[in-house]
Amino acid sequence: MAAIDRVRVMVLGDSGVGKTSFVHLAANNEPVRAPGWTIGCSVEVKLHEYKEGTPGQVTYFIELWDVGGSRNHRNTRHVFYNPCHGVILVHDLTNSKSEANLRKWLQELINCDMNNGYQENLSENLDVENLFGSTQIPILIIGTKLDLADDKPLSRRSKLATQFNAEEILLDCRQTRYLAAGTSNAVKLSRFYDKVIERRYNSQATSPYSERFNSTSPILPSKFYSSMHQD
Repeated sequence: MAAIDRVRVMVLGDSGVGKTSFVHLAANNEPVRAPGWTIGCSVEVKLHEYKEGTPGQVTYFIELWDVGGSRNHRNTRHVFYNPCHGVILVHDLTNSKSEANLRKWLQELINCDMNNGYQENLSENLDVENLFGSTQIPILIIGTKLDLADDKPLSRRSKLATQFNAEEILLDCRQTRYLAAGTSNAVKLSRFYDKVIERRYNSQATSPYSERFNSTSPILPSKFYSSMHQD
C-alpha cells in the first residue's frame, strides 16, 4: 500500500472559543462529550478525498493541530507552528473580542522565528495581508456558539474573512447537522482542505516565508493514526 501524503492545519483562537469542540466534530462527525482545556497542543487526524468524485481523486491525511489558546503558554506555542500548510481561525460569536484577536493569532504565527522561538515584541504593524497573500496560505474562519448568538452573525461576514476573501462557517459544535455531509458548511470545509492540499503539493511559492510554510511535516506518532476518519 502506498504511503498517504498529509498536510498540517493550525487551528488557532482564544482560549474557550470552542477549538477543541470544532476539531472533534470535524474529525469524528460527532460532538465531543466533555470538552476540556487544551494544554500545549492536541492533534486529530482524518482522511480526506481530494477532488472527490473526479478522475483526480486522491486520499490525504488532514492533521488538525488544536493549539491551546492560554496566554500562559504563549512562549512555547511556536514549537507547533512549523510547518503550516493551512490555518483555521476560531472565534466565539458571543465574544467580539475573540473575533478581533484573530488578527493577533496570525501575527503570532508569522512573527514566531522557528530558530529563536517566540518573540515578545510582536509587530503590531505587521502587514499580515501581504505576507499571507504572497504565500497564499489558505485560511478558514469558524464562528462557534451560534445557538447563543443573536441573528446578526448570519447577515454579516467577519472583518478578517472579508480581508482575505476566506470562507466562513458559523455553527453550534454540539450539533452534528452543522457539518453533515452535503451541507454548505461541509462543502466549505472540504473545499478548504482541497486548497490546503493544492497549495502544499501543487504550488510553487516564491515568498521568503514559503520554505517554512511548505516544508515536510514530521511523522506523527502512530497513535494519532490509529483511528482514521473518512469525509
